Amino acid sequence: MSERSVERALGLLAAVGLAIGLCAGFLYAPPDAEQGEVQRIMYLHVPLILVSYLAFFVVFVASILYLARRRERHDAIAHSSAEIGVLFTALAIAAGSIWGRPTWGTWWTWDARLTSTAILLLIFVGYLMLRALVDDPSRGATVCAVLGIIGFLDIPIIHMSVVWWRTLHQPASMLRPGPPTVAPQMQVALYANLAAFALLYAYLLLKRVRLEQARWELSRLRMEVAG
Repeated sequence: MSERSVERALGLLAAVGLAIGLCAGFLYAPPDAEQGEVQRIMYLHVPLILVSYLAFFVVFVASILYLARRRERHDAIAHSSAEIGVLFTALAIAAGSIWGRPTWGTWWTWDARLTSTAILLLIFVGYLMLRALVDDPSRGATVCAVLGIIGFLDIPIIHMSVVWWRTLHQPASMLRPGPPTVAPQMQVALYANLAAFALLYAYLLLKRVRLEQARWELSRLRMEVAG
């Protein structure tokens, strides 16, 4: 299959998966015994933040590979994945705020997990801004690769924050040892939406990498013309 065929297949799978996942979350899964219907935001919030972890892990790996091998494709993957990770993290924070308002009585609190997640978002917004400010693509890629590696190290802190500190945020319901803490129907809805958002991430990544590689090629042509 060609790259464009893979893109189209992933796009179709992501659209179908999102439809199934949202139906599972909002129609199949029961309301929470304590929080009621507002708990259904979990089926957006949790997959969004977990897939953003995946996106930043890809940035981490691709950045290491770029520093080791200096291949443009690795930088294109890191840059593209960082953009998607920023989008998903911002959406996860927004969904969490909507969930927190009726649950905690406030849109935002300087809870350890919320604060460390906001720091992650700021690090990678800075990563993208740095890309825009550095004229030399090679130099910008090198500096951002270092920042991408450092920024990823905030993710273990985010995940462990509910263990290390007393927080309002509930403990992990999926990435935790021991038996699950949610009902089977809720697990189905969570995993369905997690798979759907992972497919969406893969689809967006493929499209964005292709655009980023075209940008590298355009920059190289400009340098040749200027030289």
